[in-house]
Formats: sequence, C-alpha cells, structure tokens
Amino acid sequence: MKKIITILPVFLAVFSSKGQSFIQAYQDRANLVTQTNITSNLQQFSNLGIKTTGTLNNANALTWIKNKYISYGYSASQIVEDPFTFGNTSSKNLVITKTGTVYPNKYVIICGHFDSIYGPGVNDNGSGTSIILEAARILRNVPTEYSIKFIHFSGEEQGLEGSKHYVNNVAYQNGVRVLDIKLVFNLDQVGGVMGNNNNTVYCDQDQAGPTSNNAASAAVTQQLRNCTALYSPLQTAVDPAEDTDYIPFERKGEVITGFFERIRSGYPHSSDDTFANTDPVYIYKIGKATVGALQHFAVATSASSIVLGTKEESSPTHSLESVSIYPNPSKDTVNIELSDTGIKDFSFEITELSGKVLLKKDNETKVSISALPAGAYIGLIKADGQTAVRKILIEK
Repeated sequence: MKKIITILPVFLAVFSSKGQSFIQAYQDRANLVTQTNITSNLQQFSNLGIKTTGTLNNANALTWIKNKYISYGYSASQIVEDPFTFGNTSSKNLVITKTGTVYPNKYVIICGHFDSIYGPGVNDNGSGTSIILEAARILRNVPTEYSIKFIHFSGEEQGLEGSKHYVNNVAYQNGVRVLDIKLVFNLDQVGGVMGNNNNTVYCDQDQAGPTSNNAASAAVTQQLRNCTALYSPLQTAVDPAEDTDYIPFERKGEVITGFFERIRSGYPHSSDDTFANTDPVYIYKIGKATVGALQHFAVATSASSIVLGTKEESSPTHSLESVSIYPNPSKDTVNIELSDTGIKDFSFEITELSGKVLLKKDNETKVSISALPAGAYIGLIKADGQTAVRKILIEK
C-alpha cells in the first residue's frame, strides 16, 4: 500500500490513442472478466482472514492462490514458490510463468501483494490479487509474443520485503541482471469504496529515483491510460509511483507502471478493510482495463477466437453480466434491470456475506427490502444456468 502524501502532483490528460489501435480480440478477452468471478475471489480472499506475513493465514492465502492457478490449467512447472526471510519471519512469493512465442526470455511482470495487516485486506490487496487471477485465467491459452510472469508478493506491508527479495535474488544475482524485464505492471489497492463515484483510476508513473527510466515509464503509463480508455469504461489520471512492490524494480532501473484507486479509501490497514467496504464493480472495471493492457504489453495475438481451457469458449445465448440492481445503496426497494430482454425466467436472492439466504423472489424486477436491516449484502440473479453476483448496500 502506498503512503499518504500531503501534496500530490496529479497530471490529468486528454486520452490519446496515438500509436495504439483498438483490437477487437483484446476487447473480446477483456469482456471475459466477470463480475461473478471478481466478487467470488474477493469473498474467498476475505474468508482467509488477516494475512500477516509469516502467519498460517498468510501461508493459507498462498495455497489458495496456487490452487486457483492449478484450476485454470497451469502446470506444476509454471508455478514456483519463492521463499524468503527477514528478521525472524519466513514467507513465500508465488511466481507463475507463461512463456512467450517470440521473446520467451523477455518478461512482462504483472504483480501485487497478498499479505495484509490488522484486517483481511480485501481492498489492500485482495482487489489486485483478484484481478491478477482473472487475467491469468483468461490469458492462459492466448499466445503472447513476450513471456508473462504473474507474481503474488508477500511481505509488502512490512516494507516490500517479498519484492525486494525477488529483485535482489532472482531478477538480479550478485548485482547482475539475469532476468530480462520488459516492464513491471503492479496492482495495489484498487478496491474503491461502495457509494463513491468510482469512475477514474490512477495510472502510476515513475517520477523519482533513477532518472534513466523515467521517460520509458512515462511512455508505458500513457499506453496504460490508452488501454484503459480502449477496453474499459474508466477515466484515468496520473499518480506518482511510490511505496509499493514495483519500487525495488524501479531502483534497479526497470520500467514500471501500475493501477491505484483514484478516490482513496481510509479502510486499508484496519480491521474494516473488508468485503463490505469495497466496490466490486469498480474492481471489475479495472479488471477489464488490466486484461486489455496486459495483452498490449505482452503483444497478444489479434486472432479473434477466444480460448479458455482446451476448447473454444461459447457464450451463452443470454448473458447476465450486464444485469444491474438499483438504486444502490437503497432503503426500501431495489429494481433489477435485465438489459438482455431474451431472459424471461430468473430468480433473485439476497444473502448475508456468509451465504445465508435472507430473501428469494422469482421473476420480480421490483423487490422490497424494507424488512432487512442496514448493511452490506450479496444479490444473486440466476437464469439459463448462469449466476450474476452483485453487492447490495442497504441504508436506513
């Protein structure tokens, strides 16, 4: 997590796509990010508890992430646990490598930390973790010219210990660069706060440290802004890069960029950094931008076929991903809007965050919630064998 800065220079710019063109295949894959998967990942991450580096919960979180990659079809040879120690504390980073077709020994690194302090860390940094997992799921069988390393760091909250270890012992050995890195793309604290107008994301740009890599960082950060505009509904602003896991790379002269929430949450580093205090829709939108940008950075194939697992993915006749529940927050009634008019039969459930069902309705687009107390809930819309998950905030 970044430190709070009293005076923060921000440079807002008009989107320019100069040098970058819209690629339909990139959009198709960005559209495979689902609100359901993002929300499920956040809930599961939350249930793992406080993930302080060196604790059992931290180790369990690493195992949970590792099992996600195995479920996506990544092989044991692609998944490496990277152990490190500092003081009396031991932990592990997790590194997954997807080999490029043209430049197999040159790497685009996408990274974020999974450790937390004082709370479950759903924003800081279950948000980034969930997006990286979705990107890895979607791109597993998509050919990219450059290799991609998906890295989940531990020890970030204790002073970037995991990323410092990786840079100084894996990427560099005895001070010699042994890993050819194209760029480092970090995601940290991109969860937002429910109820805020979360329509803008910060794109981090190197404006300090060794000046030799600043111009290259400015270029890739502009590319990140372009991709965000091309493949997501979000606006962008520039934020100075600081105090998260790309910094050890930056200090070695590597090119860095990243995402960070624009309206800063006050919940990280507290027991209130929970699922209820994040905005899953904002995270979903940043996920789409991430998949678009990662394809650009690693130069994914522009072939239009979309492949997940071992066979071509066929879209259901009717999609639930565009379903909306409003107003949100609400006091008495919520409306369900199914933009796909082909859906006729559906069910709607409201559950506690634990999964306990509190309310269930069939084929009703206007539902009374007056009997439910104020709080955060999960809304489930089910139709045609699909389930859409939305967070619902009730106010009294």
